[in-house]
Parts: sequence; structure tokens; C-alpha cells
Amino acid sequence: MDAFHGILKFVLNQKTVIGYSFMALLTLGSERLFSLVAFKCPCSTENVVYGLAFLLAPAWVLLILGFFMNKRSWRLFTGCCVNPRKIFPRGHSGRFFYVLGQITLNSLVAPMMWLSVALLNGTFYECAMSGTKSSRLLRLICEGKPKECWEELHKVSCGKTSMTPADNEELKLSLQAQSQILGWCLICSACFFSLLTVCYARCRSKVSYLQMNFWKMYTQQEKEQLENTFLDYANKLSERNLKCFFENKRPDVFPMPTFAAWEAASELHSLNQSQQHYSTLHRVVEDGLELGPEDEETTMVLTDTAHNV
Repeated sequence: MDAFHGILKFVLNQKTVIGYSFMALLTLGSERLFSLVAFKCPCSTENVVYGLAFLLAPAWVLLILGFFMNKRSWRLFTGCCVNPRKIFPRGHSGRFFYVLGQITLNSLVAPMMWLSVALLNGTFYECAMSGTKSSRLLRLICEGKPKECWEELHKVSCGKTSMTPADNEELKLSLQAQSQILGWCLICSACFFSLLTVCYARCRSKVSYLQMNFWKMYTQQEKEQLENTFLDYANKLSERNLKCFFENKRPDVFPMPTFAAWEAASELHSLNQSQQHYSTLHRVVEDGLELGPEDEETTMVLTDTAHNV
């Protein structure tokens, strides 16, 4: 049992690394599946569009999915049209762009993995570059090659050129080598940029290393207990309502947070040195809820909406 708890603790502590590793394996498998099953280079003037579509379209889809699946995105934008002050609070108007930048960086992980794996494989890039009409790129690719390269480069991927098989294979290897070089440049640039971002964030941190670790642990524990509490209260409330409905009687008072409390607890949190509140919920509980004019207006709008529903 102790060994099981040790393994479980290790997995929980390394869940970020494990998650990224699983994402990398999934990306690698998806790219190979696309290359073998779906991708068929047309070997015509459409090579550029076709190759770039397979190279960039999945990356764009993964970026959109990254925003969709990030809970902070919805915490940031939910209700912002009703109360724009939520994303641009007084004295913290730059907080929105900081959080949006964090969300964007997290969402870029999967697209960068896709582009890196696709470029290292070289199939999509080879097809796209073989259809280029740019004289500069043609000179770069066909320099020192037979003259047929200038006119039949788009047929290289299919091996249907009038060049010798050796020259055709040499061109394919050259295009794949360019793709792999770009792939490694992309990986190195992403790693270096990530290192700079983390170092800058830690350098600008207003809390110590140990307090930051405590903050992370508290946030994780609060998140888990909050989900359990949501489930518990939802079960109790639904049980009360169903019982009152079928027994045809008035319900007892059920304690619930006010609309303003829900709004206050849903705000994004930043640690303040003068007040050690480790989450928005912690701040709301410690300081209590004080309604300002904007909060009262938001509460009235939410109440009217609930009545209309």
C-alpha cells in the first residue's frame, strides 16, 4: 500500500511532465497517421497549398482547441460583456493581457509540437516546397541540379520527373533536410523562449520559492475540494427539490452564495504581499463581500436573467 501511495504521489507531482509527454506521443502518432493514410501529394501546381494546409491547418485547430479546453479562458471571458470591469478592473487593467498571454502560451504547446514533428518528418514541407514558383527558392533548391529541376520540381515527390532516379532522390533528400533543419530550429527557439519566459516570471515574482510551492499546493487542494463541494451541494439541492416536488410541499431554506458572491469568487486572482490571500475564494472569505454600484448592477442583471429562464 505504501508503494502504491508513493507511485501515486510521484505521478501527481509529475503530472505536467507526464501530460506533455503523452501529448507529444499523441502528436507523433497523429502526424504519422496523417502522412500514411490521408496525405497524398498531388504533384501539380497545387503542391504549395496542399502541403501548407496539412502543415498549418492542424496546428491552427490545436491552437483553437487549446483555448477552448483551458478553463482560465472561460473564467476570464464569462460575463465580460455584461460587466466589462471584470476583465479591466480599476488599478489592474493590465492584468487581462497578462492572463491572456499565459493562456496563449499554454495553448501554443500542442501546435508547436505538431509543427515540430511534421517538419522533422519532412513529408508536408517536401510537397509544399516542390510546388514553389519563386525564382529565389527555385535557385536555392535547383542550384547545381539538372535543368529539368526548374520545370519538373513539382513532380519530385511522386518520382515522375524525367531526371534520373538518383537525381530525383537527391532532391527529395535535400527538401527533407531543409524541413528537418527548420524543425530543429523551431524546437530550439521554443525551448529557449520558454526558458526566458519562466526565468523572467520567477525573477519578477513577489513571493519566495517556498511560499510559491505552498501557493500551488493550496490551489490544487482548494480546486479538488471545491469540485467535491459542488457535487455535494448539487446533490443535496436536487434531492430537496425533487422531494418537495413529489410531496407537494414548500421547500426549506437552502443556504447558497449570492450572485455577487459567485461573481467575486469567479474573478482571477493575483497574490498581494500586504494580504496573504492564496485564491480569490480565500480573499472573499477573509474580507467578506462588499457590494459596490457595479456589483449591484451585475447582481440585478443576473437575477433578472434567472427569472426569465
